[in-house]
Amino acid sequence: MAWTCPRCQRRFRRPGQGHECTPAMTLEEYFSTGPERERPIFEAVMAHLDSVGDVHVEPLSVGIYLKRSQTFAVLTPMTRWVALGFSLPHRVESRRIARKVEPAGARYWHTVNLRTADDVDADVRDWVTEAYLSSPE
Repeated sequence: MAWTCPRCQRRFRRPGQGHECTPAMTLEEYFSTGPERERPIFEAVMAHLDSVGDVHVEPLSVGIYLKRSQTFAVLTPMTRWVALGFSLPHRVESRRIARKVEPAGARYWHTVNLRTADDVDADVRDWVTEAYLSSPE
């Protein structure tokens, strides 16, 4: 990460990068207010990513941002599931993709709904690995 905001202490790829200046929470603060299903899903994703590389975890009130030098995935709590959003350099065609795939520059933003840690299966692990590896260092 190239720059840490002096006001909120969050890390970003580019110096002076625009953002909503909200301090990150600790994981304990984050999980103390959310549904119980969130932590096992987070832990399943992180158990896999631990074998892939270093991940900066940034819990905010709206979800958990997973970063390399920039955000490559986000876990967002929903009413009945956790939405895992991730960025890839190509579109994925799968019935697992829960929302319309949105282009974001030269990349595509995908979302998968995870109800339990068991939903973090081989497909999800492959997509998150690719999102991490294709994200700038």
